[in-house]
Amino acid sequence: MSKLRPERRRRCFLFLQGLATAFFARLGEALAGRGHAVLRVNFNAGDRLFWPRPGALDFTGRPQDWPAALDRIVRQHAVTDLVMFSDCRPLHEAAIPIARAFGCAVHVFEEGYLRPGWITLERDGVNGHSRLPRDPCWIREQARHLPPEPPEIDLSGRFLRRAAEDVVYNFAALLGRRDFPHWRTHRPWHPLHEYLGWLRRGARRPVARAASAWRMRGLLGEELPYWLLPLQLDGDYQIRRHSPYQSVRQAIAEVIGSFARAAPPEARLVVKGHPLDNGLVRWGAVVRRAARAAGLREDRVLYLGEAPFGPLLERARGVVTVNSTAGMQALAAGKPVATLGHALYDMPGLTWQGRLDAYWTGAGPPDAALVDAFRRVVIARCLIRGGFFSEAGIRIGVESAVQRLEARPGELALADGRAAAAVAAAA
Repeated sequence: MSKLRPERRRRCFLFLQGLATAFFARLGEALAGRGHAVLRVNFNAGDRLFWPRPGALDFTGRPQDWPAALDRIVRQHAVTDLVMFSDCRPLHEAAIPIARAFGCAVHVFEEGYLRPGWITLERDGVNGHSRLPRDPCWIREQARHLPPEPPEIDLSGRFLRRAAEDVVYNFAALLGRRDFPHWRTHRPWHPLHEYLGWLRRGARRPVARAASAWRMRGLLGEELPYWLLPLQLDGDYQIRRHSPYQSVRQAIAEVIGSFARAAPPEARLVVKGHPLDNGLVRWGAVVRRAARAAGLREDRVLYLGEAPFGPLLERARGVVTVNSTAGMQALAAGKPVATLGHALYDMPGLTWQGRLDAYWTGAGPPDAALVDAFRRVVIARCLIRGGFFSEAGIRIGVESAVQRLEARPGELALADGRAAAAVAAAA
């Protein structure tokens, strides 16, 4: 067991739910190896399967019993830190105020704001709940003391591994339902329903890819101006909690309606499908109906379900998004970005601040110096190197997370030399 540095006191980390990956178990092992107490609450048999460590506590009660149960756990074990993936899952939302009442630090993981090669890890909240100020002056001042942005490294891992671990997790939860009779998923669809959607999408993918490639070649060959609307996942909390919409359909209708009213008549709107969409909604049909309702010609709105984002972004005049990380990529490419929800990067100098109707003809490129400063601040304060679904990503992410979790409030837990060496070795 490695010794804690003198200024680092022993703490008790309580883990709630993570993704279907070994990441949290490995992180718990690393923290225990540094002398900390480590506990985990299992809410279903999938959680139990992905935590093959001691210190697990099964919660088998009803949702309304959870706050009192957590209160007892925090008191009994003198918990100092709460660790979770996503701050919007109902069980996590209920846990955060209880942890704060006891003075516990709340650490929230999410998919990286910048991708690939990054994991989001913030105190108290992420995305719309992030404590990062949306103040350009503050961003510029903080960036003065930060190093240049490091090179991009892909630590994301293969999609097949992510899908396989998700299936294993959910089938374990189903098979162990007797032990957790009151468990309900936070996702809007039953897992088996989602898997049927994925199977249907997979069967159609060769034809969909060919159709998207054909339409994309035609679009790029026309050399007409176009704007991009990258779709987000309909069940994502970015839509459900951090936007004014109940579904992606509403955002599509609003954007297409504005485009019909105010975009140049020769312009095109390209709606790009999300790579992790479960296939349960036929978004192409949704887009076509919205275009007809707005009175647009069929050729002015194009749906590409299986197209790569990078080549489309290169020629696009701009990007409209609710609050997707695709907006961050567009800003880095110098494209005007309009956001429709609460986005970490929505601030003067970065995104369009006026009405959407005026965006199509009035938006200019973002302030390149502010974009650079913002990305460096986000890396320093909100992100760690790593990934959830590859061995290199988990190894580097765990080492980076330990440094961030052990840091005092206000410290910048940047990667040390060992983490940098591991990143270089993985490149």
